[in-house]
Amino acid sequence: MEWIKKRVLVIGAGLSGQAAVQKLQRLGAEVFLTDSKGLEQLAGVGELGLDPAHLLLGSVPDFTRIKPELIILSPGVSPKLSLVQEGISHNVPLWSEVELAMYDCPALCVGITGTNGKTTTTSLIGELAKRTDRPTVVAGNIGVALSGQVNGLGENSIVVAELSSFQLEFINKLRVQVAILLNLTPDHLDRHGTLEEYLQVKARIFENQTAADLAILNWDDPLVRDLGPKLTSRVMYFSPTSFLPDGVSLWHDQIVYAEKEKRTMIPIISRKELQLRGTHNLENVMAAAAAAQALGLSWAEIAEGLAQFKGVEHREEIVGTFEGILFVNDSKGTNTDAATKALLAFEEPLVLLAGGKNKGLDFHDFMKVVRVKVKSLVLLGLAAGEMEQAARDEGVQRIIRAATFEDGVEKAIAEAVPGDVVLLSPACTSWDMFKSYEERGELFKELVRRHYRKPI
Repeated sequence: MEWIKKRVLVIGAGLSGQAAVQKLQRLGAEVFLTDSKGLEQLAGVGELGLDPAHLLLGSVPDFTRIKPELIILSPGVSPKLSLVQEGISHNVPLWSEVELAMYDCPALCVGITGTNGKTTTTSLIGELAKRTDRPTVVAGNIGVALSGQVNGLGENSIVVAELSSFQLEFINKLRVQVAILLNLTPDHLDRHGTLEEYLQVKARIFENQTAADLAILNWDDPLVRDLGPKLTSRVMYFSPTSFLPDGVSLWHDQIVYAEKEKRTMIPIISRKELQLRGTHNLENVMAAAAAAQALGLSWAEIAEGLAQFKGVEHREEIVGTFEGILFVNDSKGTNTDAATKALLAFEEPLVLLAGGKNKGLDFHDFMKVVRVKVKSLVLLGLAAGEMEQAARDEGVQRIIRAATFEDGVEKAIAEAVPGDVVLLSPACTSWDMFKSYEERGELFKELVRRHYRKPI
């Protein structure tokens, strides 16, 4: 593609948009950047060196004045936006930022998608990939824009990319040589409409694979499993519940790799040696092990890396034990499936802090689990009323409403006694109160630590 003086419109001026601008500038394109926010609300934009006439902030710009030849869409920007629709009506190609990032990058790409577990699996694969001694970049939906990380990577390099449905929605030729679909449950239906459409977008991660590539699929998820026969690439399944004669699965308490043709079963690691809790984390570990083998690591090297991995921030993150109460930050649990998995990871009595902005999900099935697992439910945010109604419908006994996030943390602490777990797992996005789940999780940790003098 010829980039010199190519007119490119980047929509969305957050981290992804800014990284896209910088890459386009290196390529020699004529870049326009737009965002509904003003310059004073967008940290870093003023340092991009864009011509002020190309900085179109605070309002919807005139499409006919820009005349873009390509549109780059930041993941948080809705394709229903009038400016995007105008581009589509003029047959202007629409790319996601990850498409731009990887279009000229010769590195091997490991891509991870799914409703839940993406960040944990991406981080774990990143740590394992570094053990190959090949230059490794970990980026994407994990909070680091891919376009800003791939410059200068060679054929021997590895890119480990967390890929959201928003990012996959507008790929073009992106080839993911090792592609993982962890699971699929209703999420982002406010954007994708139906579970079927959501699956179609997620499955785009396999779209440009060849027979030389690898697809790693969850055998236990029927929607994911059924993709296997339709793919061009080689398929490897994993299962934390059933033994698989081909793939990575569980044999008693041992994670094993089996090959039916060779009639072999190789023990990898005992689940007791893992620092990650919960059956759902077995999915993440198994998928990561399969990917690491494809990168050339031995099973012994993989086992060592799995045993040392402690997890990621804001995903069932241990804040500390204070006066006999364990506090856990699962702010990244932004949908009901993720929050359910967090609840099931604990045997102790639970005080759950939940709520935020709903993503078009129904809470009734979630509240059936809450009724069994949670002694006290503290609700806050825009979805609090909807969640309370679902909780009452399902027979949850102890429901407490909080006016603010700070009030919610204090009320959760007041409900707990020694031996309990206070768990922040909102089952909602943070966008009604916070800029991100990270900001929400950081405040939770700060408020807990502020309440106590020191952990015991």
